[in-house]
Amino acid sequence: MNAFLHTMRRAAGALLAAAALQPFAHAANAPQPAVAASAIQSHTIDANGVQVHYLQAGQASANTDATPVVLLHGYTETSHMWQPLMTRLAGERVVLAPDLPGAGGSAIPTSGYDKKTLAQDIHAMVHALGYRRVKLVGHDIGLMVAYAYAAQYPDEVDSIVLMDAFLPGVGDWQKVWLLRDKWHFNFYGDTPEKLVRGRERIFFEHFWNDFAADPARSVSDADRRYYSAQYARNGRMRAGFEYFHAFPQDAQDFAAFAKTPLTMPMLVLTGERASGTFLIDQAKLVATDVHGVVVPGAGHWLMEEAPDATMTQLVRFIDAPSAN
Repeated sequence: MNAFLHTMRRAAGALLAAAALQPFAHAANAPQPAVAASAIQSHTIDANGVQVHYLQAGQASANTDATPVVLLHGYTETSHMWQPLMTRLAGERVVLAPDLPGAGGSAIPTSGYDKKTLAQDIHAMVHALGYRRVKLVGHDIGLMVAYAYAAQYPDEVDSIVLMDAFLPGVGDWQKVWLLRDKWHFNFYGDTPEKLVRGRERIFFEHFWNDFAADPARSVSDADRRYYSAQYARNGRMRAGFEYFHAFPQDAQDFAAFAKTPLTMPMLVLTGERASGTFLIDQAKLVATDVHGVVVPGAGHWLMEEAPDATMTQLVRFIDAPSAN
């Protein structure tokens, strides 16, 4: 399919919704921000025929390695999850946190929820903003998009961070620890949508509680209300289900990507009580320069369960000078 038809197909079903920038609650042990949350701006841009909403903070400095950072959220969350990290990183570099197509304030495409296509959308956003080289960070579904981005555009990625989930199609991926709950991978279509309508928070509580080491230290109540309201908007739950529906295609794509290992520095952060060393082991099958860190006592929600330890690792890695 040529580029024009691809754009028209994806744009045809787009539903653009305004996304207000929401304040975040700092964890008690979170480090002090480098810039105020009020410095984070909300924008929307056309990317690959899809209207993508994104948050932006910071500005480039001639005195530092100012490669922009792109932060990619996971399921049940939006770009909102990254605000504490954005305030830490945005002193002398541009930090971008898009809502994945189908989530938050981004449009809802009729197709293209495989991670290869989502990565192409984010890549188009980066280029539309005038950037070429980036540093990538992805959590959950976002790490899959980050990997697909780096695999397709390796010469444009200085470094990449994968945060707690797994890579479909890589190694023995069907046995990952979190897959004990893999019923939700096949939970899509009219009946599931009707079952969760008006009960979005009840559905999400399964993830926020069961994938956390301690539900009391997981996603905050304020954020649970915010994310539930975001996904309750028309079409958002269906789009979220499509991220999982696309896993068989992702597995094929990632198996092909893995034949050409990534060479840029890769940091893998996982929760001791979540994926453990599994994602680190997967990463070593797809990349040659992997540094893995298991966050002690943490579950899947690293930014919420262990904000200090997680952001310290992220800032140190991101601020390291680029090899190129």
